Amino acid sequence: MKILTIQTHSGEDLIDITDQIKESVNESGTETGVCCVYVPHTTAGVTINENADPSVKTDILMALRKIVPDSLPYTHAEGNSSAHVKSSLVGSSLSIIIENGNLALGTWQGIIFCEFDGPRRRKLFIHTHPCLR
Repeated sequence: MKILTIQTHSGEDLIDITDQIKESVNESGTETGVCCVYVPHTTAGVTINENADPSVKTDILMALRKIVPDSLPYTHAEGNSSAHVKSSLVGSSLSIIIENGNLALGTWQGIIFCEFDGPRRRKLFIHTHPCLR
């Protein structure tokens, strides 16, 4: 297992971590299997989406803000309830197939770390599981 540390720079931040995950898979030597990515935080998440056009990240954040506005009458005392809800919607883990030593991502897909309550220093766990044949 590998632990990545990610420093986010704003309250909401979508950060492409594809290269770091690919590097972890390469280091593991796994040729065929699954890569599990897990975020152990309640106000952050991880997703797979387009990473070629940066406006996609902007659009994702815009839509999440509209779906989960900060202005609702939340009862959580810390004042970050919208971040908890966004994290739940996005999810905290991914499983990505590894084939021929590479992540089986589509042409435009990338792995994106999602910060909803930053800036913070975050952890991300990566574990590869080889398939036994």
